[in-house]
Amino acid sequence: MAIIGYYLFSYLLGSLMAGFLVVKLLGNKDIRVEGSGNVGARNAGRVNGKVSFILTFIGDALKGAVVIMAGKYFGFSEEIILGGLGLAILGHVKPVTLKFKGGMGISTFIGGMLAFEPITALVIISGFLILYPFLKSFTFAGLGSFLLIPVSFYFLGAEPKVTIITGFLVLVIIFIHREDIMDRMK
Repeated sequence: MAIIGYYLFSYLLGSLMAGFLVVKLLGNKDIRVEGSGNVGARNAGRVNGKVSFILTFIGDALKGAVVIMAGKYFGFSEEIILGGLGLAILGHVKPVTLKFKGGMGISTFIGGMLAFEPITALVIISGFLILYPFLKSFTFAGLGSFLLIPVSFYFLGAEPKVTIITGFLVLVIIFIHREDIMDRMK
């Protein structure tokens, strides 16, 4: 029963959309009809400037971090905790609060992974810095750096289930970005 409550909490927290609130409060705009219509950090910045980007990124990253910290606090296994992060990402991408039209999940994923394993920050940054000069795309370099997270977990000796679930979450993030990836490959 506690796990079901944790998972419900994770999804509902993921459904609280920082971009919608930030742009509404700072710019008196509805981000869903501005720019790309996406309620994530990138569109918040495009629609309302750098401060909106930063606040939205932090707000969405905190959702992932809070889910991870709550799972650790209640003593759930790493597999259960990563499942909670997956549901927070689902809540961000398909939020019940905004008729299931949300963001792309990057900020929530990053916040959750940093709370789960802080070394992830070095993996993401290093991977991005290595890949960007070759790929010349923030999207491809960022997504490529995420692929290094389960690899790093493997070499750090994480449980195989943790490495597999993390790899699955990375593939979900890449799948969510499939249209953006296809557009950039044209």
